[in-house]
Amino acid sequence: MSSQDEELKKQKEYPRFVSLLTKNTVALILAGGRGSRLKHLTDWRAKPAVPFGGKFRIIDFPLSNCLNSGIRRIGVVTQYKAHSLIQHMQRGWGFLRGEFNEFIDLMPAQQRIEAEWYKGTADAVFQNMDILRHYAPEFLLILAGDHIYKMDYGEMLAAHAASAADLTIACLEVPIEDAQAFGVMSVDEYQRIVDFNEKPEHPTPIPGDPSRAMASMGIYIFNAKFLYEQLIRDADDPNSEHDFGKDIIPYLVSRYRVFAHRFSESCVGVQNGAIYWRDVGTVEAYWEANMELAKITPDLNLYDDKWPIWTYQEQLPPAKFVFDDEARRGMAVDSMVSGGCIISGATVRRSVLFSNVRVNAYSEVTDSVILPNVDIGRYAHLNRVVVDKGCRIPDGLEVGFDSAKDAERFYVTEKGVTLITPEMLGQYIHHVR
Repeated sequence: MSSQDEELKKQKEYPRFVSLLTKNTVALILAGGRGSRLKHLTDWRAKPAVPFGGKFRIIDFPLSNCLNSGIRRIGVVTQYKAHSLIQHMQRGWGFLRGEFNEFIDLMPAQQRIEAEWYKGTADAVFQNMDILRHYAPEFLLILAGDHIYKMDYGEMLAAHAASAADLTIACLEVPIEDAQAFGVMSVDEYQRIVDFNEKPEHPTPIPGDPSRAMASMGIYIFNAKFLYEQLIRDADDPNSEHDFGKDIIPYLVSRYRVFAHRFSESCVGVQNGAIYWRDVGTVEAYWEANMELAKITPDLNLYDDKWPIWTYQEQLPPAKFVFDDEARRGMAVDSMVSGGCIISGATVRRSVLFSNVRVNAYSEVTDSVILPNVDIGRYAHLNRVVVDKGCRIPDGLEVGFDSAKDAERFYVTEKGVTLITPEMLGQYIHHVR
C-alpha cells in the first residue's frame, strides 16, 4: 500500500470535523479583473464591484459563502480600478475581529516580488505568497470574485481531506455549446480528474450525455505547502502564462492527486429544483440574472436567513410610493425596490431598482435594472434597459422601443437590452471634460 493510499485510509477511519478544516483554511478571492464583456459597466469599476440584486455587489456572494461556511480568514486580491471595491470592503466588511485571528485583508497589486502587475491568476497568488505563509494555513481556498452562487465550502473541504487530494476543483455541468468558455475536465469513477483542458475548441462531453460537459467553476482547494511548491515551479517556467487554468492545473492532473467536487454536493438554498450559479459576464447575462430575482419564486433565494448574503448596509429610509390619481399613480408590480427609492406618480413593472432611485411623474419603467442614485425624469419610458449608477434620465426620454435608434447613443445587445451610462448621456460624473 502506497503512502498516499495509507493517508486516504487514515482519513476515512478518522474523519476530521469540518469546523477544524475551515479554521485551518485561508480563502483568497481573486477580484482584480475588469470583466470587459460587461462593456461600459466596468469602465470605472472592477467586475466584482458591480452592483447586483438591488443592494449587493457581486463580491458579496463569495465573501458571504466564506463567512457562512465558517471561513473567517480571507484575502481579497485587487488590481483593475479597485477604488469602489476597496471602499465597499472598508465600509461593509470591517466587522471581523483580529483578536480572534479573523480578518479580511485587501491585497492590491504591490509588485512585492517583481516590478510587474499580476500576469495571471497563479501569479496573483505567487506575488502574495509571503503574506500567505505568514497566515500559516493548512489549506488555501482560491475563489473567483465575479460569480453569483451560494455554496458551503466546508463540504468541499471535507471531500478534499477525505480523498487525500493535493488539489480539488469545484465543477458543474454546462451545455456543451457553452463549455468553450470554461476549463473542461474528465473524471474517473472516483471523481479523480484524468484530463483537463482550458477553454477547448471541442469540449469533451460527459460520458453518456453528449449534450453536456463538466466545467470548472474556478474554485480550488490546495494543500498550502503543495501550492507554494507549484507556484515557485511555475514562476520559474519562462513558457508559462502563470494561470491556474492554462498552466498549473494541466501540469498537475497527470502527476498528482487532483479531484473534482460536484457543485450539486455543496450548493445551498436550492429552489425550484435548480442549482443556481451565474456568471454575469455579459450585459445580457447581467440583465437576465437581475430580472430573475423579480419573479415570484426565483431560483436564487435572497430571503434565506439561514444562509444570508452580507453587504454594506446604508442607512436609508424605506421605499416610498406617492400619488394615487388615475393618470399619476405611484406603483411597482412584480419588482424589487430598495431603500431610499421614491416612485412619484410613476409605474414600475418587472424591474429591479437599487438604492436611492427616483422615478418621477408619468414615467414608466418596464423589465429594467436601475442601479443606485438614478433620477428618472417625467414622461420617460424605459423598457429592457440597464441604467448605470448616477444617471439623470432626461424628461421624455424613450429607450427600448427602437433598437436602431437606441444604438446611436447607447450600447444595445443582440437581444435588445440597452445599457445607459452617464457618459452616454453627456454626464461626465467621473471626470471633468
